Amino acid sequence: MLGNEPARPLSTRREHDSMGEVEVPGCAYYGISTERARQNFPISGRTIGDFRHLVWAFGAVKAAAARANESTGLLSAKHSMVIQAAAAEVMDGIFDDQFVVDRIQGGAGTSTNMNANEVIANRALELLGHEKGQYQHLDPIDHVNRSQSTNDTYPTAVKIALRRSLDELVEEHGKLAAAFAMKSLEFADILKIGRTQLQDAVPMTLGQEFGAFAETLREDNDRMCEMRLHLAEINLGATAIGTGITASTEYRALVVPELAKITGLPLMAAVNLVEATSDTGVFLLLSGMIKRAAVKLSKICNDLRLLSSGPQSGFGEIYLPAVQAGSSIMPGKVNPVIPEMVNQVAFRIVGSDMTVTMAVEAGQLQLNAFEPVMADALLESMQWLTHASKTLRERCVVGIEANEVLLKQRVEGSLAVITGLTPLLGYAVSAELAKEALHGTKSLSELILERGLLSESELAEAISPRNLTGAAQTVSS
Repeated sequence: MLGNEPARPLSTRREHDSMGEVEVPGCAYYGISTERARQNFPISGRTIGDFRHLVWAFGAVKAAAARANESTGLLSAKHSMVIQAAAAEVMDGIFDDQFVVDRIQGGAGTSTNMNANEVIANRALELLGHEKGQYQHLDPIDHVNRSQSTNDTYPTAVKIALRRSLDELVEEHGKLAAAFAMKSLEFADILKIGRTQLQDAVPMTLGQEFGAFAETLREDNDRMCEMRLHLAEINLGATAIGTGITASTEYRALVVPELAKITGLPLMAAVNLVEATSDTGVFLLLSGMIKRAAVKLSKICNDLRLLSSGPQSGFGEIYLPAVQAGSSIMPGKVNPVIPEMVNQVAFRIVGSDMTVTMAVEAGQLQLNAFEPVMADALLESMQWLTHASKTLRERCVVGIEANEVLLKQRVEGSLAVITGLTPLLGYAVSAELAKEALHGTKSLSELILERGLLSESELAEAISPRNLTGAAQTVSS
C-alpha cells in the first residue's frame, strides 16, 4: 500500500439503497447515506461532529419526534424507547466522532439529517440486541425519521444549535464588558488627553475611555440577547415544503412542545410553515448582529493597540500584559498579540456575514438549499467570537495598567485645556493664547495669570478635573 493511501477498515458491512450497494466500515454507526455523502463532499476537512451543539440539537429533534410518533400510534413503544435512548447518547456526545459528513455539503442538509438518522438507528439496533445495519428491525427512515423531512429537522436543529451557541457568546461577551467596566473604575481618577482624528482634543479620564468600551459592549450584548426570540420560532412538522405531508395533525401539535421539554427552550411553531420553510431571514439577522459585535470589538482592540504602542516612540498610555516574545530578531520586543488575534477573528466574521448574505439571497421557491453553509458560517463565527472574548478578557483586559506618570506629564503640558476656558475667555482669545503657548516659552497658565485674564482661584477651578472631564457624571459603574 502506498504511504498516502488511507488505511482500509479491518471489516466492512454492505448496505443497500435505491442507488445500489456500498461498503461501510463495520464498526461505524453511520450507514450508506452518510458514507455516500462522506465520499461526495471531501471539501473542508471539517465535519459536523465538530459542532457539539448541532449534534446535540439533532439528538433532541429525533427524541422529540419519537415521543410524538409514539403518542399518535405511529411508532411502537419499544421502538420509541430505544430511539430516545440512542438520541440521548447522541446528545451526551458519545457519538460525535460518528458525525462524519463534511460541514459543506449539497442537498440542503439531507446528508446531516441522514447521518443522525443512521447513527441513532444503529445504536438503537444494538440496544434491541441486533447488529448494525439490520434495518429490517428498525430503519433510519421509516422509524427514526418518521413524520419528518430534512427540510424541517435541519433548520430546527440549526436554530437550536445557534441558540445554545448564542447563550455561550452572550455570557463571555458580557464578562468582557464587565472587565472593561472594572477597569473604568480602577482608572476613574487618571486624567489624560482625549483624541479626535488622532489629534489632541480635550481632557478626559482613562476611566471614561474604558467605561465607553464597556458600554458599547453592553449595548451589543443586549442586542444579541434579543436574537433569542427570533431563534425560538421553528418549522418542525412542516416536512418537505411546509404543507406537513406525511405528518399527521396530531404529530404536528405534539412535536414542538416535546422538543421544548427536551431542550428546555421556549420553542414555538411558526404560524405559516410554508413561509418558515423557505425563509432564512433569521440567519441574516443573526449574522448581522454577530458582525456588528465583532466589528465594534475590533475597533476597541485597535484603540488598545494604539494606546499601548511604543513603549518609547508610541502613545504609551497603557501597558498590555506581555504574554509572549514579540520578535525573533529584536530582543525585548513585545507585541499586542491578543488584540491582534481579535482583529483577525473580526475580519473572518465579516467575511462569513457576506457568505450568509449571499446564501440567503440564493434561496429559490419553497426551500433554500444553502443552509449548510449558513450554519457553518454562523456556528463558527459565534464559536470564534466566544473564544476571542474570553481570551481578550483573561489574557489582556484584566491585566491592563495605566502609565500614570506619562499621562500626568501630558495633561500638564497640553494645550487641550484651553477648550475648558473658552466660556470664560471667548474663542478668539483662547485661540490666540493656545497659539502663543504652542510656539512660545510660557505655559497657558502663565500667560493667563500674567495678563490678568483670570485669578489663580478662577483658573484652578476652570481647569479642575471635574470641569474639564465631567468625570463624576460619566465614569462607568
